[in-house]
Amino acid sequence: MNYPQVRTRIAPSPTGMAHIGTFYQALFDWAWAKRNGGKFIVRIEDTDRERFVEGAEEAIYQALDWFGMTEDESPRKGGKYGPYRQSERLESYKKYALSLVDKGHAYWCDCSKERLEKVRAEMMAEKKPPMYDHHCRDRNLESGLVLRLKIPANQKIIVKEEIRGEIEFDSNTIDDQVLLKSDGFPTYHLAVVVDDHEMEITDIVRGEEWISSSPKHKLLYDYLGWEMPRLYHTPIIRNPDKSKMSKRHGHTSVSYYQESGYLPEAILNYLALLGWKNPDQKDVFSLDEFIDKFDPKDLNTVGPVFDEKKLEWLSGEYIRQMDKDELSNRIQTYAKKYSEKFGSAKLDEELVKKTIPLIQERVKKLADYYLLCRFFFEDVTPPKLSEDASKWLQATIEKLTIIDEKSWVATRLGEIMIEVCDSQSAKRGDFFAMMRLTITGEKISPPLNESMEILGKEKCLERLRDARVQ
Repeated sequence: MNYPQVRTRIAPSPTGMAHIGTFYQALFDWAWAKRNGGKFIVRIEDTDRERFVEGAEEAIYQALDWFGMTEDESPRKGGKYGPYRQSERLESYKKYALSLVDKGHAYWCDCSKERLEKVRAEMMAEKKPPMYDHHCRDRNLESGLVLRLKIPANQKIIVKEEIRGEIEFDSNTIDDQVLLKSDGFPTYHLAVVVDDHEMEITDIVRGEEWISSSPKHKLLYDYLGWEMPRLYHTPIIRNPDKSKMSKRHGHTSVSYYQESGYLPEAILNYLALLGWKNPDQKDVFSLDEFIDKFDPKDLNTVGPVFDEKKLEWLSGEYIRQMDKDELSNRIQTYAKKYSEKFGSAKLDEELVKKTIPLIQERVKKLADYYLLCRFFFEDVTPPKLSEDASKWLQATIEKLTIIDEKSWVATRLGEIMIEVCDSQSAKRGDFFAMMRLTITGEKISPPLNESMEILGKEKCLERLRDARVQ
């Protein structure tokens, strides 16, 4: 291949919301282009008009931007190889399809849907793979309902795969693939070959489910006199039960991970681990490190299991290593975008910054922040206390009331509460559980003393006084 630079692509279909599997493969295409100073292209395969979903294309771009994998060429950016949307490239597909007819490598078929279904049923009844029966192959029709690729008989088709080596296919097991449909739109197989050639794609990283289609693509490249790009096939992501990751099993939408508060860099780190053998055997690494080390020949061939618990752990690692101001900004940006998760609360910027040291080691996702820190921004429900707890509380109020504002610091507050606890002969576990519930409204919270310091004397005393005896 004599192209001057590495050019990779993803070619998603706008038939649903952005799927995490799309970006699993996009990561490898993007990283390989970046490592080689090449170009990463987005091409929209929108020829399946029946399954088209409004807004799906825009969701793909938004997800790419969120992940920081912005493309070099696409329908939204353009480029010298455009248009980059297949529905706008129909004349090109038709031109090459007709040239295949002229060369004797494709033929018109006028078989009805009913006939095809009957043939399929008969083959399945005979326990044969359901394939087209070549009814129109030698009829030399000048037109028809569809255009089919003429697969040669009794041949071995060799496809070079960069990870697995040469893969051999028996042509007798390959169906005469439809190239042009009755609506004039191309099928995936014709469109992808034409597009990859015209856009000078050098390397294709795609899912292993396309391995079975590669002999059809190889024939098309050969028949059209073109050189085939280098092929790499990633294993399919699976759920913990080993089923294929789909909308019915597991969380596949990128929006789910955004709403859950996962960090995009942690997700990319995790996706890289799923499909690639890190030569340094590190679990946590930056995107720049990944680009520097990545070679698609190192991709795994065994289907990885998507474990959200592992992703959650990894996201927590990124949060712990993050600059405190950056984490504060991320939390506030998340809160603005998903304000419905925060009720009526408004996150004061300075207050968020003060709370970061208390929770940075505890949270694994941005959404976790509010679960831990709600009491800083909203009133809490006063607890009902036992008579003993009420006595402890009253003694604590008396001690805390006389403290001046300058002494309202975590260390001094802790000393005073221990003094009160011991003077009341209370068990420390019971005493501090009572204080935590009264101040935060929760049994589990960030460190109590530091939380009280941030809340301030007035707010803490107000909550302590609001507690009631059962």
